[in-house]
Amino acid sequence: MKTPSGFHYVRNAAALLDHGCVEMRRDALQILERVLEKVNPFDWCRRQLRLEEACVWIGELRLPLASDAKVWFFGAGKASYEIARGVEDCLGDRLHGGMVVCKGHHAPLGRIQVREAHHPVPSEASVRAGREMLAQAALPCAGDIVLCGITGGSSALMTVPSAGLELADVQSLTEILLTCGADIFEINVVRKHISQLGGGRLALAFQPGVQLVNLTVSDVIGDALDYVTDPTVADTSTIADARATLDKYRLWERVPQAVRFFLEVGGAVTETPKQLPWPASYNVMLLSAASAPEAAQHAARALGYNAIVLSSSFDGESQALGQNFAAMAREVIFRGGPASRPCALIGGGETIVRMQGFGGLGGPNQEFVLAGAKHLPCGVDLVLLGVDTDGTDGPTEIAGGLCDSKTMGRAIELGIDIHRALDDHNASHALLALGDAIMTGPTGSNVNDLKVMLLR
Repeated sequence: MKTPSGFHYVRNAAALLDHGCVEMRRDALQILERVLEKVNPFDWCRRQLRLEEACVWIGELRLPLASDAKVWFFGAGKASYEIARGVEDCLGDRLHGGMVVCKGHHAPLGRIQVREAHHPVPSEASVRAGREMLAQAALPCAGDIVLCGITGGSSALMTVPSAGLELADVQSLTEILLTCGADIFEINVVRKHISQLGGGRLALAFQPGVQLVNLTVSDVIGDALDYVTDPTVADTSTIADARATLDKYRLWERVPQAVRFFLEVGGAVTETPKQLPWPASYNVMLLSAASAPEAAQHAARALGYNAIVLSSSFDGESQALGQNFAAMAREVIFRGGPASRPCALIGGGETIVRMQGFGGLGGPNQEFVLAGAKHLPCGVDLVLLGVDTDGTDGPTEIAGGLCDSKTMGRAIELGIDIHRALDDHNASHALLALGDAIMTGPTGSNVNDLKVMLLR
């Protein structure tokens, strides 16, 4: 059901349209709505998957299905429930069973068991789900088809610590990695090597004779499969890479002692598999990390904007990128480039927040928007949107934020110190006080972040 202001995904659209550059805010939210519609994994799964003439077809991939063979589904991640739902819808009674691990509450499915766990820091529920996943992976027999829908967030949602490590060790390590300034590649290369599931180890739990197909959605710049669906593909990273991350961010003295002993030279850590022991495995990318900015470009053009995608691979500090978008706004206004007005400058990727000891509440897209608000030129029709496409930006229930050229003036009038909020990494409280926090709830997708700036 749509909200009173005509939006399906943005729950608080009416409040977001109650101040500032209202018409351009509406355009930005309409673009976001179109993007979230286009990156729905359920729809993409239904387009790709069909059962026909004793075969499972996935796009142009044809998998013969013997009369006594079974089809299974195993998934984990923030976009995995929608893939599981699509698989059930397409295969019906021919699907034998399986399991999916999700963040938050989801309705039961017909043949796939649904388990709920936690992200970004794993919990006891994550460990139970991980152990159950390993047990279920042993059920398919040679000749069966195993569809795996592993998407971003799986390493937290299903966790089985390596022998000698406890959940508390993994939790502490995860919190340190998430706040030290490491990017997602550096974070995951460490987590793979302390897990009984990551880095291809879940794939080793399946019998070699199964036909393994990864149906996935990418939230990783460059769509590297061993970072998107790493439990079920061979790993390209090494123990040396994991150690290099701890070296780079000077974490050896900060991580739990058990983790340090495990990963140090001479510790118990073992290398992840560099190839899988059977040939029948396939990878199908339903949605790439570039899907959101591409969809935003089409939506913006439909609204009459000269739309360009600046990059689908933005990374680095969130506040720095927000300031850079403000600089691009001045370039458009004063020099007429990189696009003439009305224009939409669009980006994707995954930026970070380096906490440096502060304990505020926020996320990368929220900091991006607030930092942009500090530097946006006044007196022009301009809005800036930043959203995590999964609907939860950082460790919050906020999807992102929306500001405009009037935001700083409103903040001063309301007594909201944006400078302090950014210094303390407390973006959520500032955006909520401004009425500029975007709330969607879980979207069922996860294709990285979306940045949109509109200028007239």
